[in-house]
Amino acid sequence: MTSSYVPIYLGDEDLTQETRDLLSSLPSEKGWLVSQIYQFEGSWHTQGLVQGILNCQKNFKANDSDIILATTPKSGTTWLKALLFALIHRDKFPVSIEAFCQGKFIGGPFWDHVLEYWYESRKNPNKVLFVTYEELKKQTEVEVKRIADFIGCGFTAEKEVSEIVKLCSFESLSKLEVNRQGKLPNGIESNSYFRKGEIGGWRDTLSESLAEVIDRTTEEKFRGSGLKFSC
Repeated sequence: MTSSYVPIYLGDEDLTQETRDLLSSLPSEKGWLVSQIYQFEGSWHTQGLVQGILNCQKNFKANDSDIILATTPKSGTTWLKALLFALIHRDKFPVSIEAFCQGKFIGGPFWDHVLEYWYESRKNPNKVLFVTYEELKKQTEVEVKRIADFIGCGFTAEKEVSEIVKLCSFESLSKLEVNRQGKLPNGIESNSYFRKGEIGGWRDTLSESLAEVIDRTTEEKFRGSGLKFSC
């Protein structure tokens, strides 16, 4: 029995005539995920994968500097990708942090944007609500009430608050099928938006020394504003 859902990369919509001719000459067997699989160069593949292999053989030219990560799905692929990326770019971290602290990055400077909203929230509290991730995480129900009151959807019972918090919890949202699989139109995987859902996730990426540089810059930028970040 084949699956009623076949991933796009396993489909056969983009097969060239050359590939179709080749497939007709290959040993084949009934598949369980797709209707038919084919033996090509010693391994069994779907039609779409055969097409991909042929494209790669014809067009891909490896450089000595290329690093090819080949793993079985769900065997630590993402972890290995992260390790490779960190190993290759670890010397660039200090440079990136310096550029960030100088505000020289896409969308920067970060602190200017934050302070604009902070001051506007103090000036027009009925128009701008300022919420930090740390406070939302530490006292979720309190912050949810604040947000509800701000948008004119206040609660009439405490039970409603806890129900909303549970419905929108990290555990609940991260388990939704729409957030666990698939990609966004920009190609980013949906599940990449869900990490640990905890405060202090920077420790997985930054060293203590680099974090101190950012903390020191943040303190300087926010000095006198009345705004303090804690992580």
